[in-house]
Parts: sequence; structure tokens; C-alpha cells
Amino acid sequence: MQTDEASLIERSQRADLDAFNALVVAYQGQVYSVCLRMLGSPQPAEDATQEAFIAAFRAVSRFRRGSLRAWLFRIAANVCYDELRRRRSRPQVPLEASAGDERPAAEPASSDEPLEERAVRQELARCLEGGLASLPADQRLAVILRDVQGLAYEEVAEATGASLGTVKSRISRGRAALRDFLLAHGELLPSRFRHSSEG
Repeated sequence: MQTDEASLIERSQRADLDAFNALVVAYQGQVYSVCLRMLGSPQPAEDATQEAFIAAFRAVSRFRRGSLRAWLFRIAANVCYDELRRRRSRPQVPLEASAGDERPAAEPASSDEPLEERAVRQELARCLEGGLASLPADQRLAVILRDVQGLAYEEVAEATGASLGTVKSRISRGRAALRDFLLAHGELLPSRFRHSSEG
């Protein structure tokens, strides 16, 4: 753990709100990214991110050595699981999607990126997000943490509270299901990513 981060954690554990806010600034983008991919739309992801950091502040005095990032992801994952359970118990079907409900592209476009390239990248991102959304929540979380956030397998295990073997199995099954989704929904992919059976 970096000295600066260790110092911020120690100060946060003494109820120093400024120190905790510095940790929020450092990790809010990553936590939001996980929540967005788990929940599928910006507003619930923003709410989950805020709820996760409130829970983290209340629990930071109990944080002991380890990866702060993995600890925060675990709290965020629990918030997302709670939200997904609530949705299952009272499913809602929107009458119509408003323009503001569309998910943003995974990353901001570069100002010098050609328009066609940006469209292709956004189309591919939407297809991949659809594939992620089709996975069971435990596989989705493991794949997001490993392949999107770049956590080591051990950190994914810490973040999910699962054994290393379970994590590897979830990632393997999630990747296989994602590949099957992309093959089955090839028409959703930009043309250059479609598998062609022709000569």
C-alpha cells in the first residue's frame, strides 16, 4: 500500500472526512464503473456508488491490511447485489426509454478520433455491455473485476469473498458465456468484428 494511501486510511479511521474524501476522489471512477456494469444504467450506478462510499466511511475503522480497492469493490458489489435482488422482487418495465437513459460509451471519445471509429467503438461497447448483462451476477462481477478493472485473481477473490478456485471458475464460465453471447448475437457487432463463414 502506498504511504500516502496508508496515511489517508489512518486519518479516515480517526473520522477525518477530508482524508476519506481524498480516497473517494481516488477510487470513485473505478467504483462507479463496476456499479454501472453491474446495474446497467447511470442513475442506479450513481446511487450505488454513493451508497457504497457511505457504507465504506461507516466501516473504515474496521478496515485492516489488504487492498483498499478490493475492499471498496466488495462493498460496492454488495450494494449492487442488494439492488438486483430488489429489482427481482419488484420488476419494473419502463413505458418508454427516454433519450437520457441511454448508457454512455465505456470511455470518453478522443477529440481526434474519426467519427466512424468512435461509432464502431461505441457499437462494440454496447454489444459487450449486453453480453455482460446476460451473465449471472457472480460471473459478471468476477469478469468485470478481472477483465475490465484489471484486478489480479487474488484481489478478485478478496473483493468477492470467494475462494481463488471459485473466482477462476466464475471468470472462465463468464468468459465462455460472453463468447457464446457474442457469437449468437453477431448481427449486433460492428461488421468488421463479425465472424464470417464465407470463404
